[in-house]
Amino acid sequence: MLIEDATRSEQIRLTLQARYDELTAEYEAERERGHLLRLVEASDSAGDDQADSGSKAAERDAARSVLGVILDRRTQYEHALARLAAGGYGACETCAAPIPVERLEIFPAATSCVACKQTKERRAA
Repeated sequence: MLIEDATRSEQIRLTLQARYDELTAEYEAERERGHLLRLVEASDSAGDDQADSGSKAAERDAARSVLGVILDRRTQYEHALARLAAGGYGACETCAAPIPVERLEIFPAATSCVACKQTKERRAA
């Protein structure tokens, strides 16, 4: 385990868990909002023209996109918690080098060191 101090490890776990819980609450709130939006649409769609239908479709797409982003972020924090429990938190998943503490402080769910992240981004471009 790269994080050797038990107190520090617990602090990290609490930080990761708190963010995971926040994302879970955001996800549930957005799901509820989407459900209410669908109920309103179902009861208020009579007489819609193309513009109304298009606006409603755009709202649905935006809501799905927000849900996807929140779910992806929540999955990242879930993965970070699992890595912490397994002893691999703080190590790059690609090269096993330590991820700089500064990077983990900014993005606690980081799984790559700076060099590997830059390489991935160059390949994706």
